[in-house]
Amino acid sequence: MEALFEVVVVLAIATFGAALARRLGLLAPILLVVLGLALSFVPGFPQIRLDPDLVLVGILPPLLYVAALETSVPAFKLNLRPILLLAVGLVIFTAFVVGTVLHLFLPDLPYAICLALGAVVAPPDAVAATAVARRVGLPRRIVTILEGESLVNDATALVLLRVAIVAATATGGGVSVGDVGREVLVATGGGILVGLLGVVVFGYLHKRITDAVLDNALSLIVPFAVVFAAEEIHASGVVAVVVTGLGIGHKMPMLMSAASRLQIGAFWRLTRFLLEGLVFLLVGLQLREVVRDLDEPFGFLVGITAAVVAAVFLARFVWLFPATYLARLVPRVRQKDPAPPIQVPIVIGWAGMRGVVTLAAALALPLTLAADRPYQRQLFIWLAFAVIVVTLVGQGATLPAVARRLRIPADDPVQDALSAAAVQQQASRAARERLDELAEGAPPAVVERLRGLVQSRTNLAWERLGGTDRETPSQAYGRLRQEMIDAEREVFRAARDSGKIPEEVLVRAYRDLDLEESLLRQETAD
Repeated sequence: MEALFEVVVVLAIATFGAALARRLGLLAPILLVVLGLALSFVPGFPQIRLDPDLVLVGILPPLLYVAALETSVPAFKLNLRPILLLAVGLVIFTAFVVGTVLHLFLPDLPYAICLALGAVVAPPDAVAATAVARRVGLPRRIVTILEGESLVNDATALVLLRVAIVAATATGGGVSVGDVGREVLVATGGGILVGLLGVVVFGYLHKRITDAVLDNALSLIVPFAVVFAAEEIHASGVVAVVVTGLGIGHKMPMLMSAASRLQIGAFWRLTRFLLEGLVFLLVGLQLREVVRDLDEPFGFLVGITAAVVAAVFLARFVWLFPATYLARLVPRVRQKDPAPPIQVPIVIGWAGMRGVVTLAAALALPLTLAADRPYQRQLFIWLAFAVIVVTLVGQGATLPAVARRLRIPADDPVQDALSAAAVQQQASRAARERLDELAEGAPPAVVERLRGLVQSRTNLAWERLGGTDRETPSQAYGRLRQEMIDAEREVFRAARDSGKIPEEVLVRAYRDLDLEESLLRQETAD
């Protein structure tokens, strides 16, 4: 009961913090981390210890899965080269840079365990990247690259961490190149195979299920089932979840009914909101636990912390500029993808926030090295925690200002609206042709009503190109129809209260009106 009470309290605080961030116009991840830091030293506040297995198996898979579901596979493939350069190349480069810097401060420790910490702090966090990048309003391609990086880089870091830990704790003189290659092949290749199998199996089940609630339940099971299957064969659960999420998300219109897609979308929005809030708050709440057992001299602690944080920060920029511009020396690459302005690698470099995966991986570091040799494990956890706080709070809080200062060219809303209007016109033509094929025998009034609906959708798409402050016909329709819906709701409510209709009739009427209002609001937001 006490544990359940603590979970409810933390979720309530996370919800309050997110609401406060919206009210103040702040980024919720930043505010929640700071709030957690403050609460960690409040007397009597529950001391919640973060379990690395809970994070890596219980929290990360659903967050990665929903991010993959919402990722455009064509856009991911189009940006595969920069994504892999960041998610694989940069992670390995950062791990070795940090490992080398740490080894200079702690020369008596094996390089393998220093490399393990480098792997821990190397990957920007999937939750932090997507939460901050979308909130800041960065251009679509930059968001795609950051999201793609965050989907894949955890797998690279965790595989590298596993190899480094084996080397640091092995009693037979370390690991060979063959052992490393085998580990990478099993983790990555096995993860891809399990992920593809997940697409086939769960795609088939989604297509067979017609009940939206059951579809929702299956969607919640998918990321955990895939992770457990991958871990059973010592493959990468992260890779498996990402592959399954990309595959099912790409095929979702053909696998699920409209009702299922609407329910799943709402369900995952709520789940992501709660888990993200919980994650960032928990990161801050670990401060008291992290600093409690530190016994290094203060000057040494400040020096090594500053050096590791600087190495993490600078390694990203040192890698980004050559990776961005040297590749364009190849004519084929330059013709297909011209070099971006210098502001693009700067803002991508600034968006390298670390998060809860880094802390969970640090907590999973071994207690001792080979031959039961102790090392400064608590110092390593502190360094990982410091990297999280500095990058998430420092870089995350300043990212909006940096993006504004750099004047990153935004996506052209007129071009988006023009493309949407052109496709909508083609869709409307296809709808009218299908209607003409099936209209024989149908009541003329019904046919005319459907033709009017198709025409109104086309008009709405072209109206978005207007760029005027005057109220468009569609906006006037939405405003007036909203008032009509409110009046209808009041009549049904009064009839229920007076006993003219049962509760079931009210629920059905409200459901229909709510669906129509949701559509009106969506069209207004678009």
